[in-house]
Order: sequence, then C-alpha cells, then structure tokens
Amino acid sequence: MYDDGVPPSRPTTSAPPSSPAAPHQAPSRIFPVKTERLSLARGADRPLPTTIWRPTTAGTYPLILFSHGLETTPADYRELLTTWAKAGFVVAAPTYPHTAAGVADFNPVDLLYQPLDAEYVITQVAKRLGPVGPIAAAGHSGGGVTTLGMFSGNRDERLKAGVIMAGRQIITTPLSGPSAPLLFVHGKRDQVIDYADGHAVYAAVTWPKAFLTVTDGGHVPTGAELAVVATTSTDLLRWSLYGDAAAKKRLPRDATRGNLAALEDRL
Repeated sequence: MYDDGVPPSRPTTSAPPSSPAAPHQAPSRIFPVKTERLSLARGADRPLPTTIWRPTTAGTYPLILFSHGLETTPADYRELLTTWAKAGFVVAAPTYPHTAAGVADFNPVDLLYQPLDAEYVITQVAKRLGPVGPIAAAGHSGGGVTTLGMFSGNRDERLKAGVIMAGRQIITTPLSGPSAPLLFVHGKRDQVIDYADGHAVYAAVTWPKAFLTVTDGGHVPTGAELAVVATTSTDLLRWSLYGDAAAKKRLPRDATRGNLAALEDRL
C-alpha cells in the first residue's frame, strides 16, 4: 500500500443513540464472512464501487465505513476489514474515483470531496442492506484525512466512533458535532505522514480518545503490528458501537501486547 456536485441530503430517519451504544448484546463469537459489491455513484462523474464485508448470519450489525489511502484499493486492507467483519460488523469500503490505484485521472486534491462520497455510501448501504446499527468511520492515510473530514465542518452526526490510521488534517477545521470516541494509530517511523502531524490532531481533540503508537512501525502496519492494530481497533469499535464495557477494559492490554506499541488513553 502506498499513500501519498451537490452534497447528498442528510438522512431524515432517526439517528442511532449516542455512543457508546448497545443496539444488541455484543457478540461473543467469530462470524463467517461474505463479500459483496455494490455499484454506487454520486453523480455520473463520481463512481463509488463499494466492497462489503459482513457476517453471513442474518441480523442487524453496526456499520463501519472504511476509506482507503492514496493509490490503494479496499482489497489492500482485506486482512483488517475482515477482522472487523468477523467480530460482528458490516464493513463498507468504497473505491474513490480520483485517488484509488489505477484510476485514469489521479488527483490527491480530490480528498476534499471524499467525505461527501463516504456519507453518500453510508446512506446507500443502509438503504440496500436494510437496517444497520450505530455507524463508525475509519480510514488509513489519505483515508484518515477523509475520516477526519467526516467529523469536521458539515459533520455527519450519524457517526458514533472513528479510527484514524496514519492520518492528518489537510485543512485545519475543528472537529464538530456530538462527541465520538476516536482511536488514532500511527507508526513512529512513518516516512509518508509525519508522526508529529498525526499526534497533533489527537492532541487537539477534546472528545474521548486514544493514540496507539506503533513503536517501530512505518506507514503501513503489517504482520504482528497489524494484529495489534486490528485487535485494539476492534476493542474500540465494540465498546463504542455495541456498548461492550469489557472490550474497553481490555483495550490497554491488547494495545501493548508483545511490546510492539504504546497507548495514550483518554477514553
């Protein structure tokens, strides 16, 4: 993985309860997962083909909108996203029209428009798959920029939690709207998005928050480091979207397992 119109109307249906929320008891099992693809588009010039990973078992599950980094695709993050789906989440990952790998008209400035794309995908996934539980946004690198944008400015108040991996703000806009727990993840040796830039965003946040520093990590977590990121983020999402108090309690232990990462915890 390498990194670096008319806005959609807001949904008129009632929003999920404030985070942490508990629409259902947090699952205690690992689910088999199926993959689907939706052909979505926010206008003729903004195709948003979206890959869905979700449990095969029928039910209403929380939704995670995941945004990929520059010059990548959702498939590059399959290991992380299937981990979340196995834990009882629907994961929707659009391929953005001007920042994904292999696009004809690559333009990193298009990151500015991706928060609206992501909100549109959330609305369409909820319509097509049926009711979903509380909603979170997550993203890596350029997708982390997109995720922060969803919590800033014209905030999508459906979002109850967020995971920002190797992200930073490209426009200094304060986060707005209702408080939502955020997990920041950043490799200390990241040479693409400076660690200090990612930590500065975390420091400015007044909401419940945590910062996972992957001690020897670069821009993309792999191997055992990725396993720590996957487990820690799953803990945060289970607590925030399922109201799983046990997940919050074990998060500090999972974050530091194997001495691969350090955690700042203000949740």
